Amino acid sequence: MEETQRQKKIAGIIQKDLADILQRAATDGGLRGTLISVSKVSVTVDLSLAKVYVSIFPNKDAKELLAGIKASQVTIRHELALRTKNQLRRVPELVFYLDDSLEYIDRIEQSLKGEENPIENRDLLAKRKKS
Repeated sequence: MEETQRQKKIAGIIQKDLADILQRAATDGGLRGTLISVSKVSVTVDLSLAKVYVSIFPNKDAKELLAGIKASQVTIRHELALRTKNQLRRVPELVFYLDDSLEYIDRIEQSLKGEENPIENRDLLAKRKKS
């Protein structure tokens, strides 16, 4: 089923504010060279749950940073509630996922530039997991 205009609007508000919250937390936490962006937010029909896809660069620390984001989920949701108090009655529950699409594209480019071609040998690239 396609997203309604209301879902798209709320997802856009959440995406913009969460990107600012996470990037500010990263710079305040001493992670100056780390770029955290929110690549996609999808909200359920009843507006109670928001799936947030986070892209972290450089990718070597991504799993630890995602674990830290999940651990401070209550604080992040509270900060989001303060920012969107005039736009949303209730802030949806936030579920964070790691967006690995940039890493996947980079692996494809590197393998195409190399000697082994993933088009001819499909076993060279790992299958992507559907989330």
